[in-house]
Amino acid sequence: MKKAVSLVLAVIMLSALLLTGCTTLVGDDKGAIIDMYITTEVYNFDPQVSITDTAMLKVFSLCYEGLTRLDKNGKWQNALMKNYSVDKDNEEEFSILIYLKNSYWTDGRTVQAADFAYSWKRLLDANAKNEAASLLYDVKNALDIKLGDASIDDLGVAAVDTYTLKVTFERKVDLNRFFENCSSVALSPLREDVISRYGDELWAKKGTYIITNGPFTPKTIDYPNLLRLERSPYYYLDRNKNENLDKYVIPYRLLTNYFRGDLNAQLDAFNEGSIFYLGELPLDKRAELKGDAVISDMMATHTYVINTKNELLSDPRVREALSLAIDREAAAEILTFAKPATGYIPEKVFNTGRGTSFRNANGDVLGTTQDLAKAKSLLAEAGISGGSFTLTVRNTEADTALAKYVTGEWEKLGFDVTVNKIRAGRNETETDLTDDSFELLYDSGDFDIIAIDMTMLSPDPFSALSQFAVRYSGNGVDMYSENYDLYPNISGYASEEYDALIDAAHNSASESERAEKLAEAEKLLLKDMPVIPIVFLQDAYLISGELSGITEDYYGVENFNRVQLKDYMTYKAATEEAK
Repeated sequence: MKKAVSLVLAVIMLSALLLTGCTTLVGDDKGAIIDMYITTEVYNFDPQVSITDTAMLKVFSLCYEGLTRLDKNGKWQNALMKNYSVDKDNEEEFSILIYLKNSYWTDGRTVQAADFAYSWKRLLDANAKNEAASLLYDVKNALDIKLGDASIDDLGVAAVDTYTLKVTFERKVDLNRFFENCSSVALSPLREDVISRYGDELWAKKGTYIITNGPFTPKTIDYPNLLRLERSPYYYLDRNKNENLDKYVIPYRLLTNYFRGDLNAQLDAFNEGSIFYLGELPLDKRAELKGDAVISDMMATHTYVINTKNELLSDPRVREALSLAIDREAAAEILTFAKPATGYIPEKVFNTGRGTSFRNANGDVLGTTQDLAKAKSLLAEAGISGGSFTLTVRNTEADTALAKYVTGEWEKLGFDVTVNKIRAGRNETETDLTDDSFELLYDSGDFDIIAIDMTMLSPDPFSALSQFAVRYSGNGVDMYSENYDLYPNISGYASEEYDALIDAAHNSASESERAEKLAEAEKLLLKDMPVIPIVFLQDAYLISGELSGITEDYYGVENFNRVQLKDYMTYKAATEEAK
């Protein structure tokens, strides 16, 4: 009889486990606390800021989630979107209804359709400055709103009810491309009440202010020492059921130790077993570690943006000469985890849709080897024999090493180049916050040449190339000018020929014609050269044998949701005591 009762109890307990889902937790334990080095510091957690550094993309992707995501093959999958339907009641316009899954912000409030409507309107406001606006230009009145020719209330985006978002388009569009664009972190939902309460300048910089809807959220921001990301307590969990905390996200905390920027100290910590993931490797160790690293292509191009209003740099021949002086193969070798840039658009960006490559379809636009003779000839044609300017870079090992190489080659052309290494600075209004001084300088346009990671907003080349057309730049309208002038790209580049190509691509009903116009636009862009692409970036990381479950998406960033650390309780006591 006792055996029978025991058997029944065992069956009941097993059934309960199956109903609640598998768990890694025991008792009151919340899960593993994992020491790692994800990437360099991120000082602003607003997903709509200009992403000038791949570090921002990596961290934003952990903290925010949009309607869709891209798998490792570039196929879009549902994220917050449960499903959608074409609106049959709207016969005159092309509209869709998007139904949201049940999920929550980190303060416990549900993620609602109004959060997407607010986020997208914020992006398209004529006073806002953000190139990601191009992701939404197929939406009804979106472009006119950005140009100041329509009210934000005219946007074809509305919350029909709490969990239903209606999107009306200018015309029938390729919904696959639209949902691919929706995977961009820039189109994540945002909380109007939070941003209104703390203001645009502060809400995304202080851990106690930041509310996110992704798998992790920042809890401790202590630069230059530590960033503590913690599992969202409500991410997709059904609050009416007793679901396991680790049902959707296994780790409890990710501790990003910065070791005050000392990459070799981070590598030593990894080798000693005190951190389990290393997301950036010392330059002088990369070649020997290449066989051990997990490497993936990113949709990002390390690029030098040129201030075309600078008198010395205003002639396209001068800018082309600067480009020709660079041996991109040598630049890629410096970084190890990079490929020579053969154009502005990297290889993973689509041409006419998933499974096609813009880069492969259109071939090389840039040479990868140096041509000093042609560079000097172009300078002679332009009447330039030298001059002085500044190259601004983030104060990271990789960016400064590239800058040292490039400026050495430019000096062979007779130029005197100063490298301006930017460090983060203390926030003037809140002494416990740190500003991204580099981002502030970039946004101001107060530079001669500036080095950024030009991160593709989506796998559609339009979103990257349209930024250089004045009407499509996303930088908004100068409301104080007499004629409400449009702000061009941050480089100051403006070309009627280029604008016409982007306009034709935007209005084209043919995928092949659209791709052809965008290919022509890239060639013209790199003929006029307001930007100098240097290398296509790759991501590389080391992972301890104690850690498993990391996956990468199409953007080349890591997903830590299902990561498990072996025997994590062994490390937990020491980790909690230290942190």
